[in-house]
Amino acid sequence: MLKAGIVGLPNVGKSTLFNAVTRTRKAEAANYPFCTIDPNVGIVTVPDERLAVLQAIAKTKVVIPAAVEFVDIAGLVKGASTGEGLGNKFLTHIREVDALVQVVRCFEDADIHHVAGSVDPVRDIETITTELVLADLDAVLKRLDKVAKDAKRGDKQAAAEQAVLQKLRPHLDAGKPGITLELTPEEHAVSRLFWLLTDKPTIFACNVKESDLATADTNPFVQKVREYVKHHMACEAVVISAQIESDLVDLAPEEAVAFLKELGVDESGVGALIRSTYHLLGLRTYFTAGEKEVRAWTIHVGDTAPKAAGVIHTDFERGFIKAETVAYTDLVACGSVAVAREKGQYRIEGKEYVVQDGDVLIFKFNV
Repeated sequence: MLKAGIVGLPNVGKSTLFNAVTRTRKAEAANYPFCTIDPNVGIVTVPDERLAVLQAIAKTKVVIPAAVEFVDIAGLVKGASTGEGLGNKFLTHIREVDALVQVVRCFEDADIHHVAGSVDPVRDIETITTELVLADLDAVLKRLDKVAKDAKRGDKQAAAEQAVLQKLRPHLDAGKPGITLELTPEEHAVSRLFWLLTDKPTIFACNVKESDLATADTNPFVQKVREYVKHHMACEAVVISAQIESDLVDLAPEEAVAFLKELGVDESGVGALIRSTYHLLGLRTYFTAGEKEVRAWTIHVGDTAPKAAGVIHTDFERGFIKAETVAYTDLVACGSVAVAREKGQYRIEGKEYVVQDGDVLIFKFNV
């Protein structure tokens, strides 16, 4: 299961958000730096309205959603790349996740301490980016020294690495994250070998006060973050209120909906954040639907039918014969599997078929 790490400066709401996302009280949330030291880990189900619709069509009581793993990582401070704060321990925890959710404080509150003494989300983003870039630059320089001799002797792999490293070096030296460097698909494959911290897909979570959630689009802090990450980080930003989300954990679903409506919003920001993170990880969903259960299965963008079948069981991939598939929208329009078959909406696909998000599949295999 792929992991998304929740990162940010101390006291920006990371642990509160983690508790909300995982619907637990697993992470300690307190008004002092480094409240979190060892990472907290939680499995999070991905909200998907399509499941309820398929459940009604399949007439089943069992629904199993997709899931992703979230990791609450300790706060980073200026100088982390040289050992300040939790330093290398923090950076190691980031290196172990597949994508980052960076929580950015977008509210004023004199009772909640900010490590820099004032609220400035763009400065905070730049602080974290600088530390990650410096750590990556150090790693790139060490790798360059390591591959130089082999590349000079004619080692093709070393030469390929050296070429990409020589592109990364000036880019990082200019303070730019690795993910914004334009590389060919082949160069991207090489760069992944370096496990760069700034090469991870990132989404920014603008943490606002409860009273600002309904009007977040006009919040000047949120506006600055959206503008900055769009042009400097090649990323997107979503709005959440970590405190509200934490309060929702203790409410029944219908009570939570009523509470959100009182605040002037229709949906929990965490739901949107989880879905965005899921897609950020390059994950997509296909479904199986029958009387026994409706289930969401997780695949990567570009996975073929045999690969998707292998998610259920390796025998399905090994003995793959064909897949019967219907698009979710077509099945819903027909209202039932029987009608979808009558109208020819079910297709037979072979080994080369690339599964699409929302496909409802039945696999035929022989082992």
